[in-house]
Amino acid sequence: MDITRFTDYRHRVVDNCGKVIVGKDEVISLVLTSFICSGHVLLEDVPGTGKTMLLRAFAKTIGGDFKRIQFTPDLLPSDLTGINFYNQKTGEFEFRQGPLFANIILADEINRATPRTQSSLLEAMEERQITVDGVTTRLAEPFMVMATQNPLESYGTFPLPEAQTDRFFMRLSMGYMAREQEMEVMSRRSSLDIVESLSQTVSAEDTAYVRREYANIRVYRPVLGYMMDIVQLTRRESSFVSGVSTRGAIALYKAAQVTAALAGREYVIPEDVQYVAAPVLCHRLSTGGSARSSAAADFLKRIIESVPVPLEEA
Repeated sequence: MDITRFTDYRHRVVDNCGKVIVGKDEVISLVLTSFICSGHVLLEDVPGTGKTMLLRAFAKTIGGDFKRIQFTPDLLPSDLTGINFYNQKTGEFEFRQGPLFANIILADEINRATPRTQSSLLEAMEERQITVDGVTTRLAEPFMVMATQNPLESYGTFPLPEAQTDRFFMRLSMGYMAREQEMEVMSRRSSLDIVESLSQTVSAEDTAYVRREYANIRVYRPVLGYMMDIVQLTRRESSFVSGVSTRGAIALYKAAQVTAALAGREYVIPEDVQYVAAPVLCHRLSTGGSARSSAAADFLKRIIESVPVPLEEA
């Protein structure tokens, strides 16, 4: 395994996307981590922080097809998956593909669609396939969904159920830029123009390599036990209604492997686990009440601080 291909891949992706999204290299790196792990991202933030531009830039960088879907209450599952329509010229039914037949999907304001439409994403996200009228079609790889939702506005929305939230590999937040960075963005040309001028910086072969070879990153037994201690504490912690699922534990393992690879190491250290723990695990914890997100983050931070870190000698 050539570990330098991982670090080179990260630099090319982050630097290219950074031309559009200023000062958010960490968020770009976490999106890249989810992408390499074949995971999906839930991006919670206020409007106007660059969520759409981030994914447009990412799709251009990796050379993938990009589709944006604006979720509304009248959106139907067939609007996502596609339909069989009758062609009067040929006298036969033909399948017209929906926007899910792309590499990078932006599900904008996913919580504004009805639960029926939200759930139509599950098969595509989890099994990489779409079934219409009993016919199943495989989706092309790579495939990633990034869904956005506004955490401040709840009127006219349909909150994602816990089972569907658990399907997302990470939950991230862009946040506002620093003062100097925001002044730079205000005075430059349009971000959309910059996105259109971006070129593909990584090849399909590079993408296939990192998505395949990251699984060879070693996770030694003490570090694996460290991950499991964190996961099990979330299940025993009385502040949580439910703890991290097995799917969440697997996601933490994969994310730590990719984090190590992108840092140029062939093995995982506890700092890799700590780095990805919050974005991978927080949205999988249920504390009840309206302050679930912030409360889960606080509880998880205390749990991580209470778990003994394995020593290097171990």
